[in-house]
Amino acid sequence: MSEAKQLPKRDEIEKELTWDLTPIFKDDQAFEEAYTQLSEEIKTAKKLKGTLGNGSSAFLKGIEYLLDIYRKIEVIYVYSHLKNDQDTTNSTYQALNSRAGSLYSQVGEAIAWFEPEVLSLTDEEIWGYFKEQPELEVYRHFIENILDSRAHVLSEDQEALLAGAGEIFGASSNTFSVLNNADLKFPVIEDANGEKIQLSHGVYGQLMESTDRNVRESAFKALYSVYEQFNNTFASTLSTHVKMHNYKAKVRNYSSARAAALDGNHIPESVYETLVDVVNQNLPLLHRYVSLRKRLLKLDELHMYDMYTPILGDASIKFSYEDAKKKATTALEPLGEEYLAVVNEAFSNRWIDVIENQGKRSGAYSSGAYDTFPYILMNWHDSLDQLYTLVHEMGHSVHSYFTRGNQPYVYGDYSIFLAEIASTTNENILTEYLLETETDPHVRAYVLNHYLDGFKGTIFRQTQFAEFEQFIHIKDAEGIPLTSDYLNENYAKLNVKYYGPDVVEDDEIALEWSRIPHFYYNYYVYQYATGFSAASALADKIIKKEPEALEKYLNYLKSGSSDYPIEVMKKAGVDMTQPAYIEDAMSVFETRLKELEELIETLEKK
Repeated sequence: MSEAKQLPKRDEIEKELTWDLTPIFKDDQAFEEAYTQLSEEIKTAKKLKGTLGNGSSAFLKGIEYLLDIYRKIEVIYVYSHLKNDQDTTNSTYQALNSRAGSLYSQVGEAIAWFEPEVLSLTDEEIWGYFKEQPELEVYRHFIENILDSRAHVLSEDQEALLAGAGEIFGASSNTFSVLNNADLKFPVIEDANGEKIQLSHGVYGQLMESTDRNVRESAFKALYSVYEQFNNTFASTLSTHVKMHNYKAKVRNYSSARAAALDGNHIPESVYETLVDVVNQNLPLLHRYVSLRKRLLKLDELHMYDMYTPILGDASIKFSYEDAKKKATTALEPLGEEYLAVVNEAFSNRWIDVIENQGKRSGAYSSGAYDTFPYILMNWHDSLDQLYTLVHEMGHSVHSYFTRGNQPYVYGDYSIFLAEIASTTNENILTEYLLETETDPHVRAYVLNHYLDGFKGTIFRQTQFAEFEQFIHIKDAEGIPLTSDYLNENYAKLNVKYYGPDVVEDDEIALEWSRIPHFYYNYYVYQYATGFSAASALADKIIKKEPEALEKYLNYLKSGSSDYPIEVMKKAGVDMTQPAYIEDAMSVFETRLKELEELIETLEKK
């Protein structure tokens, strides 16, 4: 028997395909020095406690201290989590990451008095300080945000208790992460060539695109056989995490966990509800696409493991990492020279960790702090999908780079609500580029199918997740135990509603909730769908070169948190309080679905 293909070890990866973290800390000793220094600096918090009412200078000093220690802990935490994610089995960096998380909680606990103390002052006192002290003006929006939360900030002692329990509140999420990324052992299966291959998160995604149905079915059943073994454990971690959200919302006087989560970015709950409503109204479009998939795959029964394979056979277009870099740079040219300069810097200065290795965190992301580069983690496999992932994460990183380069630290980040817009605008621009430049009807059909699959995964699938996330929070608040059987049953029902009558109700898909890390992110997933919809509108404006469209878009990328997210997007040209932008995205989906249907009909006649 042939030996199973194994992922390379971390030290076997070519240096140029790994990220360079030395600009953060030249080595672990430098990390330790920063860690020790900050551990001492947070002791100063006690001396500043109770001083915010001592005049404008004391008020300014308190703000600057708060921001300074958060700025430092972010760098420490980013270094530790990037080191840990590159090999989650490395006990040295597991410990480093754990210690950084602990220090983060200590920072929060040490400064927990800040917001309650600000809120103990009257508006007249605070704005009087601003008149006296010109240096405070830059912090106006920052303070306005705090004052807006008067009804939800607790007493100083209560805030300290919550901050000190940060690690405890995050325990379920951390347990899921370790179990999912490091401890689960997936079986060895055979690929399309009969060679044994070690199943992993990254390999699973690749095999789901295989044109060999036996491989897809084998990978699907093998993966979920592992999750089924730990079904009760995953139910326990998710249930406890949901309880934490509901508990914190209750003690902060919010009507629900969703209200609490969205309030942080001043997002009306109607935005969430409108998304679910519009998507549900358009589920017949998804059912129509699913029906087309079933017909083209010539299947009597369509299973969930048939949902990602190209419906036109093997990919007629594929990219190595080097080719993908060139294609991404060309495709993103409509975003202008200023944007492309950052893209080139990312490729040249090792911001990207490319190859999957043993123990590496699954998936892809962009991460960093105000004083670091915006690093990108990937698990590369040659495919069109990975090209899309590359431009997606590049969208996040350029957004971060522009924000940090154009905003002071206090506004040098951006809300999650805005984050997915930048990334998916890139995806939409890439799609337009490929459809403009690829004349081969088979390639065009493949790109159209890829777009429809991406839309399915980003708008329909993420809204399905959002609907499930809201459901489990409501049921927990009603006192209904979130057992594995209950979660399985209701997730399966939701899956049937979304994918329609042409898909077989596979038993395994009922377990899908148990492997989705985003359910631990606190109402994160809906923003993929709203972001993609907004990105569709922005990309259309940029590609059509509408007056000031690019300038407005770049200004959005540079705005950070200097204004409320909804207002930032209005300035960029999209009103996300209305359903029109989602409905417009659905129209694009329908247009491209029709184009694919007609293109396939033409090809079938040849």
